[in-house]
Amino acid sequence: MDPLVAAIDQGTSSTRFLVFNAKTAELISQHQVEINQSFPKEGWVEEDPKEIMQSVYECMERTCEKLSERNIDISNIKAVGVTNQRETTLVWDKETGEPLYNAIVWLDLRTQSTVERLINKAPEMNKNHLKHKTGLPISTYFSAVKLRWLLDNVDEVAQAVLSQRAMFGTVDSWIIWCLTGGRDGGVHCTDVTNASRTMLFNIHTMDWDPELCRYFDVPMEILPEVHSSSEIYGYMKSTSLAGVPISGCLGDQSAALVGQMCFKEGQAKNTYGTGCFLLRHTGTKPVMSDHGLLTTVAYKMGKDEPAGYALEGSVAIAGAVVRWLKDNMGIVKSSSEIETLAAAAGSSYGCYFVPAFSGLYAPYWEPSARGIICGLTQFTNRNHLAFAALEAVCFQTREILDAMNQDSGVPLTQLQVDGGMTANRLLMQLQADILCIPVVRPTMSETTALGAAMAAGAAEGVNVWNLSPDHLPHVTSEKYEPQINPEESEFRFARWKKAVQKAMNWETTEPCCNANDHHQ
Repeated sequence: MDPLVAAIDQGTSSTRFLVFNAKTAELISQHQVEINQSFPKEGWVEEDPKEIMQSVYECMERTCEKLSERNIDISNIKAVGVTNQRETTLVWDKETGEPLYNAIVWLDLRTQSTVERLINKAPEMNKNHLKHKTGLPISTYFSAVKLRWLLDNVDEVAQAVLSQRAMFGTVDSWIIWCLTGGRDGGVHCTDVTNASRTMLFNIHTMDWDPELCRYFDVPMEILPEVHSSSEIYGYMKSTSLAGVPISGCLGDQSAALVGQMCFKEGQAKNTYGTGCFLLRHTGTKPVMSDHGLLTTVAYKMGKDEPAGYALEGSVAIAGAVVRWLKDNMGIVKSSSEIETLAAAAGSSYGCYFVPAFSGLYAPYWEPSARGIICGLTQFTNRNHLAFAALEAVCFQTREILDAMNQDSGVPLTQLQVDGGMTANRLLMQLQADILCIPVVRPTMSETTALGAAMAAGAAEGVNVWNLSPDHLPHVTSEKYEPQINPEESEFRFARWKKAVQKAMNWETTEPCCNANDHHQ
């Protein structure tokens, strides 16, 4: 039998374990478990690190059971890759192995006042003050400000740092540390793609930056060791896969770029998950954006390989808007129902929904924005709202695509897409209509997990996956062509931009002590 490679895909809303054939890239088996998010205060988003690990173990064991039922020997699994929600921040005690606080999720806004303070002390109050080193604006989105909040507000974290028991990591570090033994010899590491989202990492030197750590007042000894995205970090300590190397690690958006085979400069992909992330490969040198995009590390496929870089347009709320319509508003009963409702409406009839639940990310970087639904009339019903929510995902993608085209000067002629939401055919057609270019979706849309498996299988010492261009598998895909005239598309997009302006500058100061007493 061909060798198999597995991937742990730990996302914001669920955890998955997927097993691929290393020769054909075919998905052999998988299991998925939803993750609970808690919202302890307005704008706060947390997840339980122990629940995250529990879900990883459960997905692994269930997938191994499914393989055994099909008489597939799990000893054929030669490596495991890890891909993860990026920026989400954890601190744990290396002696007890216990988390010292919940994971603060990337979408979380509790650090808005910290961010405002940092921007105010920057020269000319410039949020891009650290961009020359990090590729990132100072924002609630990235790990350093979340870590700063933990150090300032959680006594257990401050104490553990003083007694040299604290370990900081993003989700990849926590998973790898736990799987390789935890307090019993666990490996404390991360890869360059995840490190590049912390604001503590210098994307030119490819290492933690002492000056950045001083700026955020973060002790460097709590940071994980930075490695490439494709090498053996350690070996599985327990579970059915004990002894298997963990040899791939990529932040989820980088993993999707790899899984979409975007290894050449100029290639791009858009992933529709909790948020929406458009990445364009810019080659082996970082390119800075003039239009609100991030500069990020795309991958580094081996210790001695050069790093690839990407420009990224990040949208905070995509699939999360469907979860909100389902869980908060009860407008849909399941995520798949939104397509039916939206199709019944056929149009939003002038209703626009700007889901700025966590402020606005690219290209605005406006943390004070909040969600808004406008253009309502007595005619508007839940079907129109469902349609407007799907359109919002497409308009937000259009904004980051426009920024990308302006930065590169070479417009994309089609958009490669992936992620859970791409199963929604209406959304894909809307996206083609709003962008006025074709949208191409691979039949196997689990490209994030595939990217992590490719990195793991190609690692030195594993060598079961060949990444040379002539060995990359042929991927079948479906194509959505634009079907409306560009004038209508432009008119709708102009209305969207007007709605975005109305969502701006809503929360202008930090919420005061009494939650019911909101001052503007």
